[in-house]
Amino acid sequence: MLTEDEWGVFRDRFNAASHELTLHMENVEHFFAKHPQLRVGGIEKIHSTKSRLKDLGHLRAKIDRKIADGRQINEDNFLNQITDLVGVRLLLLFQADFGAVDGLIRSKVNSGDWFLGEKPKAYTWDPESARFFENYDLEVVTNERSYTSVHYLIKPREDSFLCCELQVRTLFEEIWGEVDHRINYPTPTEILACKEQILVLSKIVGAGSRLVDSIQRSMDGAQ
Repeated sequence: MLTEDEWGVFRDRFNAASHELTLHMENVEHFFAKHPQLRVGGIEKIHSTKSRLKDLGHLRAKIDRKIADGRQINEDNFLNQITDLVGVRLLLLFQADFGAVDGLIRSKVNSGDWFLGEKPKAYTWDPESARFFENYDLEVVTNERSYTSVHYLIKPREDSFLCCELQVRTLFEEIWGEVDHRINYPTPTEILACKEQILVLSKIVGAGSRLVDSIQRSMDGAQ
């Protein structure tokens, strides 16, 4: 656990870097918010976006956890070691629209405007979603937390400490994520009923995501 003096050094360095981190975050969010390739027939493929600078309390807890796990985290390297100091979330109505977002990210990387800090990961509990994401250049990870979300680590260049964690998920998955975050972050709940209910909720939102994609396919087929 960090002492107050040790945490003060981390906090001050984070605050000093927060302006540049925020600018990078805003640039990533703005790129997607009104991109013409994500607007078809007057309809936006991205329903909405969210962004955030990491909360100081959550940052301290994360540093403590990493140190407790044996990670070599110190005031000189934590800006590079902790990759979610800023984050952007893209919320889709239809999972089928994910390909358009992924294509734009790859285009930015291929042009040299962005660098991916690691191979993007698709986290999911759902075999059907796993098969969907296997069509893309992603590391598909089966997770025990019962949620589905794709994560990219976007940097302006390879040697920059600036890193924005970009998450792409459906609105249904966002509902699950918000409820889970409320009861399980930063400390997981020990209430058995909540654990069981959040598991049931994951199944409901998964079915909801598939249903709205089915509705879209029906609409496309009828036109």
